[in-house]
Amino acid sequence: MDGVPNVTRADAAAAVRNPLAFIAARWTPHPRTVQRAALAPLVMSVIIVVTGGAVRLTGSGLGCPTWPKCTDDSLTTTSEMGFHGIIEFGNRMLTYVLCAAVGWAIIAARSQKPYRRSLTLLGWAQFWVVMSNAVLGGIVVLVGLNPYTVAAHFVATTALLALATVMWQRTREGDAAPRPLVGRSVQQLVWVMVAVSALLITVGTVVTGAGPHAGDSSDVPRMPVDWEMISKAHAVLAWIVVTLTFALWFVLKAVDAPKGPLARTRDLFLVLLAQGAVGYIQYFTDLPEILVGLHMFGSCLMWIAVLRVLLALRERPEETAPGLPAQEYDATSVSMAGPR
Repeated sequence: MDGVPNVTRADAAAAVRNPLAFIAARWTPHPRTVQRAALAPLVMSVIIVVTGGAVRLTGSGLGCPTWPKCTDDSLTTTSEMGFHGIIEFGNRMLTYVLCAAVGWAIIAARSQKPYRRSLTLLGWAQFWVVMSNAVLGGIVVLVGLNPYTVAAHFVATTALLALATVMWQRTREGDAAPRPLVGRSVQQLVWVMVAVSALLITVGTVVTGAGPHAGDSSDVPRMPVDWEMISKAHAVLAWIVVTLTFALWFVLKAVDAPKGPLARTRDLFLVLLAQGAVGYIQYFTDLPEILVGLHMFGSCLMWIAVLRVLLALRERPEETAPGLPAQEYDATSVSMAGPR
């Protein structure tokens, strides 16, 4: 058995001064390890959305009535706070798990050889979004679950999902300049779909903010909008996204696009169908809590699927060594299919 190398005083000083560089100098993770590390924050982001929904749907939003402590005298939940305190405090603790997942992704990205600065920056961007959203979550509690702050809390988590999805995709790509797999017309169609999807999620937070699930058993003010009207607007936006996805799939088939964009578009269409079914069922059954929670989960999957369609429109191979010719690609159509 090999002995444990001695850690000198200089090593200890270097570790304190720049721990990421210290680890990177002594560890090179396998590419699959980096991919799994990048996937961890994405999975945890979805989990924390679902558990946050459970906090709201069980009326546990003020289970811990203050922040950052659970009560004025206790950092953790107490037996007197019962079930609601456990639910709310448990969700707070998952924030630390999410932070650990983001930290692991940053360490793995920083230690990869060759060093990829873009991956590390994506990891740090997630870290700061998590920190900002944690503070925003505390503000949500301190202002008594004001629906506008609750909506902002969810939108920030949606931004975190976007960053985590991009980082996960980038771990499976090279650092060469992106090459489009479709033409500009298709890219523009997808960007419109992304924009409408973002609007759909935003309007969904208004539906929740105006709806009956306030997050606490007490009388929490709701957004002063007509819930029926905003729910119908949300449904219209959902149908627009479905229509754009359907149109995109036909366009990709017509121009004989690569399998990647086609597969991601098909996945998105299936997610949208499932999400739409849940949405309509919950609407006509007076919003049962379990279906609302499932709809929140579906919202995360929908947003990830939309972003995966966008990211599938280009490829980023490994950087070509200097002096080697770049590979040429044929195009079915310059305006529609783009380089193949």
